[in-house]
Amino acid sequence: MTTKPPVNLWTSPNHARDYLGRADSIAHRSEGESALLEFIPANARRILDLGTGDGRLLALVKSDLSASGNGIPEAVAIDFSPTMIEAASNRFAGDSSVTILTHNLDHPLPALGKFDAVISCFAIHHLVHERKRALYTEIHSLLNPGGVFCNLEHVASPTPRLHGEFLHRIGYTPDTEDPSNKLLDVETQLQWLREIGFVDVDCAWKWRELALLVGRQS
Repeated sequence: MTTKPPVNLWTSPNHARDYLGRADSIAHRSEGESALLEFIPANARRILDLGTGDGRLLALVKSDLSASGNGIPEAVAIDFSPTMIEAASNRFAGDSSVTILTHNLDHPLPALGKFDAVISCFAIHHLVHERKRALYTEIHSLLNPGGVFCNLEHVASPTPRLHGEFLHRIGYTPDTEDPSNKLLDVETQLQWLREIGFVDVDCAWKWRELALLVGRQS
């Protein structure tokens, strides 16, 4: 008996372009992004963005850090969608402080060095649960002491009814939601982070199925 491989539509240019066409209008997204910025250390000099998409979140973090007067941080942005890589390359064209790498998060991260902050936005929920946890362990090992992991994520609702209400709020139905989603509840993910060794672990912001999960390297 064979097991079907998990669905991931993000290599499809049409799927990626559809997302980019509505990404800026995702309900309450800017609230989550603003909350995330509060946790990035003001002296962060090196940032890793996992599943960067078009680089929207990384651009916000870089702008916020630059405004603090501590100079322009170095950043590494990772994605595996050719469409997203192209969009991020266009956003950061001429910005030598940003390195964009093609890598599928289904596989272990390559050697990247250490970081003061690792960020991600609406990406890790596309991984199977076992890989989510393994990735969190890899992230922990990449952070400098005091470094922070901020994951602005799509999480599972506690009940089917709440899931249906969330889909309705964002203009979807159970039949039209992304089959690439592999949603997991907040509590399980926070517990994983604690078990891995993160400290100050918290769900720092939440609106229905959108949540900001935060943990620090001790």
